[in-house]
Amino acid sequence: MAAQGRILALDWGHKRIGLALSDPGRMLASPLHTLDARPVDGLLRKLRDLITEYDIVQLVVGLPLNMDGTQSDGVLKARELAERLKDLELPIDWQDERLSSFSAEKKLREAGRKPSRNKAMVDRAAAAVFLQEYLDSRQTGATSSETEREK
Repeated sequence: MAAQGRILALDWGHKRIGLALSDPGRMLASPLHTLDARPVDGLLRKLRDLITEYDIVQLVVGLPLNMDGTQSDGVLKARELAERLKDLELPIDWQDERLSSFSAEKKLREAGRKPSRNKAMVDRAAAAVFLQEYLDSRQTGATSSETEREK
């Protein structure tokens, strides 16, 4: 049976949150929008609208680990955001986002874009990179992320 509903990925940043969206079959990820990270209440309102508009049933938050796998300073902030995201009453998974921005910038350059001129575009593309990794891992049965679900 095919999966129902889409998955929304969030690439946390101090200024912006890059968003990417899966297709309804949860096979492909695409960049969606970039939202201001502050104020958080405004961010949550916009996310609620997107959840309704796109039939989103799950969230995936990028986990900004250091290259050696240890937690970076950004992990605490990403976890704080995820705590607030629980208000949206959707399952939340984590996906390692190491090198997602680097990979996104490379893909954008290959497509003839100039990522240095548009950081919001890079944030969206980075969210799509780690969402695609998440989707691919689900297709192969790999489990490299953590899940937080409300009971």
